[in-house]
Amino acid sequence: MALAVASGGMRLIEITWNSDGAAELINQLRCQLPKCVIGTGTLFNLDELQTAIACGAEFLFTPHTDPEMIQAAVVRDIPIIPGALTPTEIMLAWRKGASSVKVFPVGALGGATYIKSLHSGPMAEIPLIPTGGVTLANAQEFLQAGAVAVGLSSELFPQNWLSTGNWSAIAHNAQNLTGKLNY
Repeated sequence: MALAVASGGMRLIEITWNSDGAAELINQLRCQLPKCVIGTGTLFNLDELQTAIACGAEFLFTPHTDPEMIQAAVVRDIPIIPGALTPTEIMLAWRKGASSVKVFPVGALGGATYIKSLHSGPMAEIPLIPTGGVTLANAQEFLQAGAVAVGLSSELFPQNWLSTGNWSAIAHNAQNLTGKLNY
């Protein structure tokens, strides 16, 4: 999957920590894809975060805002993007040192309209990365609303393409997305 999206032009690749062999895969992909930045997501606690850093993760995503995890990444100079949904959570993550904030699940609160509302107000300086509601069709809207990046998975990796190993279709999907986003 990572090789397919890399061949489609994506350079930031997240391996979910709850994937089989995530630590080994991160290390392997850093060697195989030297032009890509390989990180991990779905980190739930400090132990997972420390193990991810030790195996070479170059950025970290969490589904929640945990000040202790943020601080552990900050002191190691590893970008961390904690998940948050409300303005209070977003501000807490930012004040604790998050590199940017993952707004998750953005679809639950209005999608790109919610990002625009956050970005046009007092949180305009906070880099937001929406996930959980971003699609190939609406990704550009999120960037136009003020997001610095978007995160999506299921549309890049349709189950039928995964089960048949249709890596060229996945690469084409990634290429179309990066082209749309001027990535």
